[in-house]
Amino acid sequence: MISLRNVWIVAERDMRTFLRYKVLLIMRAIWFLAQIALFGLVVNKMLRPDVQDAVGGNYFHFYVAGIVITLLYSTAVFIGYDIFEEADHGVIEYLLSVPISRKELVLGRSIGGGLRSFIYVSPMMLFALYLIGISNPLQLLVAFASLFLFTFGVAGFSITLAVSIKSSDKFDILLGVVDALIVRLSTTLYPIAYMPDYYAALAKFNPLTFAADIFRWGAGIESALITSPWTAVLGIVLFFSMFTFLGIILHEKRIEGGGWQ
Repeated sequence: MISLRNVWIVAERDMRTFLRYKVLLIMRAIWFLAQIALFGLVVNKMLRPDVQDAVGGNYFHFYVAGIVITLLYSTAVFIGYDIFEEADHGVIEYLLSVPISRKELVLGRSIGGGLRSFIYVSPMMLFALYLIGISNPLQLLVAFASLFLFTFGVAGFSITLAVSIKSSDKFDILLGVVDALIVRLSTTLYPIAYMPDYYAALAKFNPLTFAADIFRWGAGIESALITSPWTAVLGIVLFFSMFTFLGIILHEKRIEGGGWQ
C-alpha cells in the first residue's frame, strides 16, 4: 500500500533540491521575459491580418500562452538530470536503502518534479494572464488543475527516459532531440493552420498542444483552440497516467537488485 506521507517526503526533497539551481532559475526567467518582450512583440507587428485571425486575433497573446507551456515543460523535464547527478554521487543507492517503496519513490519524484515546475512558473503564468486578461475564473481553475497533471506527466516522462537509458550522455542527446521535436511539433508557438499537413497531424496529438489549448481556453483565447477543452483535459490525463505508470514499472525493473549500474 502506498503511503502518502512517504510520497510527500520524496516530493518535498525534490522541491528543495530544485532551489540549488539558482543560475538556471534566473536564466529561465530572463529567457521568458526576453521571448515576450522581444520576439513576441516584434513578430506580432510583422504578421498579416489573416495570420492574426488564425490565432484568435492576437498572435502576441497566442505566443505568450505558448511560452508559458514551453517553460512548464522544460523545467519539469529537468528531474531526469537530477537522477543522473544522484547516480554519479551514489545517492541512488541511499534512496533505495530508505524505508520507502520504489512505487512511492517514483510517484513522489513525479509529483515533486511537476510541483516544483508549476510553483516556479506560477509568477510568470500570472504575468502572462495579466497581459492576456481573464474572462472566466472557473475555466482558469480547470486549466490550472489540468496543467498540474501535465507537469507531473512530463516529470514521469523524464524519469522514464532516465531509468531506461542509464547513460547521462545518451539521455542528454535524446532529450535534446525530443525537446526539439515535441516543442516544434505542437501549437505552443505556431498556429496549426500554417503547418504542413504532416506536421499538423502530429501536432494534434502532442501533449504540449493539449496543454497550450487548455491554458488558452482558461485565459479566454477560445478561438485559437484546435481541440475542445475536454478533449485536451482527457489527453493530459492519459499522458499523466501513462508516464506515471511507465515510470513506476521501469524504475522497479531497471534497478531491481539494488544499484544504478
